[in-house]
This record gives sequence, C-alpha cells and structure tokens, in this order.
Amino acid sequence: MLNLAEITQLSEEFEARSPQEIVTWAIDRFWPQIAMSCSFQTQSMPLLHMATRIRRDLLIFFLDTGYHFWDTLIFREQVASGWKLNVLDLYRDPRWNHFSRQHTRSLPLEDPDLCCFLNKVQPMQKALSDMQAWISGIRRDQTAARAHARILELQPDGLLKVNPLLNWTKADVEKYLQEHSLPVHPLLAKGYRSIGCAPCTLAIGLNEDERSGRWAGRGKTECGLHTEMFALKDFAKTRRDHHTGTSK
Repeated sequence: MLNLAEITQLSEEFEARSPQEIVTWAIDRFWPQIAMSCSFQTQSMPLLHMATRIRRDLLIFFLDTGYHFWDTLIFREQVASGWKLNVLDLYRDPRWNHFSRQHTRSLPLEDPDLCCFLNKVQPMQKALSDMQAWISGIRRDQTAARAHARILELQPDGLLKVNPLLNWTKADVEKYLQEHSLPVHPLLAKGYRSIGCAPCTLAIGLNEDERSGRWAGRGKTECGLHTEMFALKDFAKTRRDHHTGTSK
C-alpha cells in the first residue's frame, strides 16, 4: 500500500495528467479491489465512458435510494444495458427499513442529512469496505467543499479515493459529451442540471449554479459521500434517537 507521503506526491503529479491517465494508473495499481461510483446523471457520463473503456468490467456502484426520479432509473438501465456495464445497485441496510417506512415522506424534507446517510453514505461505506480504491467523479468547480479536494485522498480507514475529473469544468464535461455523442439524462432538457433524489431536486434557470437545485433552501449542498460525514459510523443511530425520542 502507498504511504501518505507517496499519495501526496502522486496527487500533485496527477494535477498535470489527463483523467484517462489517472484512471489507468488506479485500475492497474488496485485491480481487482477498486470500484467506481456513478449517479448516472449527465455530468457522470464522461468518467463512466472513460473508465469502462479502460476496463470494461470495472465494478460500478449505483445508490438506489428509493427516492430517485423514474427517469433516472430508466436512464441507468438503458446505459448499463447498452454499454454492458458491471453495475451493482446499493440499498440501505434492511435494519433501517421499519424506521424509513415510518418516515418515508417526511425524512427527506425534515432531516435530509439522516436520509442521505441511511440511503447513500452507509450503503457506500459497506460496499467499499473490501476495496482499496474508489473512483469518484467530483469536480472542484461544483461546490465550495469540493474546491479544496485532491486528486488522491486517503480515507481514515485506508481506502484511497481517486478523483480523476477534479480539474475539469462544466465546459470540459459538455465538450466531452459532444465529442463522444454520449447520452444525456432526459430531465436535463427540463431544467434539472444536477439530479439527485426527487424530493430534494428542483429544476433551475439557465444562469443559476448547476447544483442550486439540490436541497434548495435547506443550507445543504452535499449528500455526505464527499464530506467528513463519510468517516462517521454512528451518525444514523444518533439521529434516529433524536426522531424517536430514545437514548438507547
């Protein structure tokens, strides 16, 4: 395994490398204990296209939260089938099913952090527990939190997060989509420029920030996969006790 000094040096060197070169290095270094996460929205398509051309059988994690737009699920199925991708759908831990059913409608609106943790963070934590590396499609121009990310990021549990598109901009994404004639999410044409779960996603204007339609008005810009929340283990229990009034 790489030590922190080696990761820091490589990360700095990769600032001048192409996403394809970074992905190739990661797959060669960590195969088969490497996976990629993908939300199957339009901006996810360039990295998905690159990575699966480098290694067709790369494992792709898709978080099926139970709150997706029907359009997203259809688009995910069409792309996965058409490109013959190795996609694994991730679901929340069944232990939370009873609690989630009780709060199906209220949870995304009243406690979006807990909702994201149960349906995104915790399933991804479990799926990556046997992996050495995780390929993510975040970009520095997306949010303030992502602006300070590094191409290689060592997680507290030893997992190496690889962010090949970190230096790309929205224009780079659009250029790649056009050059390779990649499919686009059907909701993009309706003003949904960053698409998450239906209760937490709104259509936005042409001149608005692409993520301004996510958790609008709730002071939230991240689901937790790319923040300090990803290192937490007991967040869900603490928040559940808050909702149920228990302290066990």
